[in-house]
Amino acid sequence: MAHTVRIEDNGVSYTCAPAESLLEGMQRLGRRGIPVGCRGGGCGVCKVEILEGEFSTRAMSRDHVDDDDRRHRRLLACRVYPAGDLSLRVIGKLQKSVCGATPDPRLPA
Repeated sequence: MAHTVRIEDNGVSYTCAPAESLLEGMQRLGRRGIPVGCRGGGCGVCKVEILEGEFSTRAMSRDHVDDDDRRHRRLLACRVYPAGDLSLRVIGKLQKSVCGATPDPRLPA
C-alpha cells in the first residue's frame, strides 16, 4: 500500500511505497521538492525534517545525521522509508533552489 508524502515547503504531495525511499518515490513521479544528491546516504543534500508520520531508515552518514538529528527526525530522504503518511520540510543544502525560492543575486550564497 502506498503512502502519501507531503512536502510542506512547496505543498507538493506524492505517493511512496514502503519499499522505496522518500527520494525514490518523488523522483519516480517526476516531482520536485527534495534535492537529489548521491542517493546513498553520504552527501547530506536530501536532508529533511519529518514533521508527522511513521517511517523506517537505513544507514546514513554520521557526518550529516548525528544523534541530535535523529532525535529531532532530521534525516536523509534517500534513506527514509514510509510506514504511513508523512509530512516533511526540506532542510538540506540545496533547499532554497529546489523549493522555489529565487536567490537574490545581491546576497552572498
